[in-house]
Amino acid sequence: MRIIPAIDIIDGKCVRLTKGDYNTKKIYNEDPLEVAKQFEGSGIEYLHLVDLDGAKAKHIVNYKVLEQIASKTSLKIDFGGGLKSNEDLLIAFNSGARQITGGSIAVNDKKTYEGWLSKYGPTKIILGADCHDGKISINGWQQKSHLNVIPFIEGYQKKGIQYVVCTDISKDGMLEGPSFDLYKKIIDNCSKSDGQSIKLIASGGVSSLDDINELEDLGCEGVIIGKALYENKISLKDLERHI
Repeated sequence: MRIIPAIDIIDGKCVRLTKGDYNTKKIYNEDPLEVAKQFEGSGIEYLHLVDLDGAKAKHIVNYKVLEQIASKTSLKIDFGGGLKSNEDLLIAFNSGARQITGGSIAVNDKKTYEGWLSKYGPTKIILGADCHDGKISINGWQQKSHLNVIPFIEGYQKKGIQYVVCTDISKDGMLEGPSFDLYKKIIDNCSKSDGQSIKLIASGGVSSLDDINELEDLGCEGVIIGKALYENKISLKDLERHI
């Protein structure tokens, strides 16, 4: 299972929110590149980079941070937040993103999102399926849609989606453990007849190595770790040994 630390950006700084609430913003480092280099130095290969300003503004904002991290580390970056147009997508890829995550656009503009999937392929485009009480949330988690998470994923799986990032928003930043039951349901329901499941990346609530091991046992392809690293619930040394 891939270990994927998260860096969330507001005003060019590395921050964390709780349950997606912008009023809970806590700045952990003024320099996201410094944080990214620490991850790289611990043997980590992947990075989940989220443009929270972009998510709110509904267009890419912090692409310079992406460009800096991509050019000065070897981390394989998946980038999300505010990607709503073909222009946004080009900026993200040209700035060094290896993959992009689209959530709100997959709800609000299916034609554009499916066009991305067709043009760039399923290894480049990740489906963002963040939810609260089983309903997909959009626009920086500020709005709950009417869509149930499993049918939403199944619909895009039929379109060719392979990678899915799912955050249970009620768990995000709480350090109380992930939504194991939710992830098990997704994996069980989104298995194809040939036995191939979606590549599910779990996010939200991870607080220990035991959580990581349990997610791996469930069959998650990756795990995104945020606040647990910044609050030293999981150390980079622990992750280095785990990797």
